[in-house]
Amino acid sequence: MSTLNPFAIAQQQLDEAAKRLGLDAATHELLRWPMREYHFTLPVKMDNGVTRIFKGYRVQYNNARGPTKGGIRWHPEETIDTVRALAAWMTWKTAVVDIPLGGGKGGIVCNPKEMSNGEKERLARSYIRAVGRELGVHRDVPAPDVYTTPQIMAWMMDEYETIMGHSHPAVITGKPLPVGGSQGRGDATARGGVYIVREAAKAMNINVKNSSYAIQGFGNAGQFAATLHPEILGGGRLLAATDSRGGVFNRDGLDPNALVKHKLESGALTGFPGAKPISNDEILELECDVLYPAALEGVITAKNAGNIKAKIMCELANGPTTPEADKILFEKGVYVLPDFLANAGGVTVSYFEQVQNTYNYYWSLADVHQQLDRKMTDAYKSVYEMSKKTKVHNRLNAYMVAVARVAEACKIRGWV
Repeated sequence: MSTLNPFAIAQQQLDEAAKRLGLDAATHELLRWPMREYHFTLPVKMDNGVTRIFKGYRVQYNNARGPTKGGIRWHPEETIDTVRALAAWMTWKTAVVDIPLGGGKGGIVCNPKEMSNGEKERLARSYIRAVGRELGVHRDVPAPDVYTTPQIMAWMMDEYETIMGHSHPAVITGKPLPVGGSQGRGDATARGGVYIVREAAKAMNINVKNSSYAIQGFGNAGQFAATLHPEILGGGRLLAATDSRGGVFNRDGLDPNALVKHKLESGALTGFPGAKPISNDEILELECDVLYPAALEGVITAKNAGNIKAKIMCELANGPTTPEADKILFEKGVYVLPDFLANAGGVTVSYFEQVQNTYNYYWSLADVHQQLDRKMTDAYKSVYEMSKKTKVHNRLNAYMVAVARVAEACKIRGWV
């Protein structure tokens, strides 16, 4: 396996945590591999009458702490190793925020951008016909991920209910509100991250009301982070933001609401009044209190980690920092809030959706926010307590908290 294989990276991260925790050989080996995985061949009749054959996967990584949970990705370059890695990371993510779920992930090799709505619906239903008997609120609960939407989740839930012959909204989360979706799902990833930034800033004695922040990546998570940072922290100055086309910067601050409006109306950040241009590389090296990498993986590497000047880095994207960069940032004193802790707000609210569906009672938006705040704050405190004992970088601290919890459940069950 090459070191660029995502599953090899996931195993390497686990190995380091297992070694520091002193895990026995059997438990360590058990946690290095998925408990089960499924490969499907999915025939779908396209609009032109031709039947196309798609490859699909579902990996149930570990269910020691509860039913497996994780998104379904539709991507032309989807591979089983990507799905395995993401299922492993979901296992640690649900454990670090201490929700009673395991980790899973699914994928279909396809390009949804080239498909009509009818073709997408037939593919969604075909996937559920293949995997349905392995799913269930007490077995495995999918959700949306790359290029899948609430509408696709609704088709999948409907197909599952058609097969089962009764109502089962909790089998899939990330659904539209009229068919059992939860309030507060839209901004949950960014909101959870900002709650953790608030706690980290308190621990570091940073004046949150006057904090400056910058955002690389201005999609869903980046836009919500822009507006929620001042709302949750009671103040803050947005210095810069970038998207795939470039970015904008103003040392005196940008109006986050006006910037989001500009992006939604024009499709880009460039051209925002009263701002200078800034590149995706430059924004990472900006002097600020909080940096939110919310775009792609692998943007902070051994090459630029030494130039990062932020005090706190909150990873809303998956995998923005390479393992080499983690060590450099730690030595430099940059406080990293690692992705599977920082962006766990999404899966936490998905879990809330599952709970609401199961007992058929729905919470107010205020209830969702309150419960999310409690969960994210507790998760941060667990990692912070671990960091005081270990004196290692925070990704490893978060891993150690999560892996210890999963290992404990495996032992209590008598698996190892």
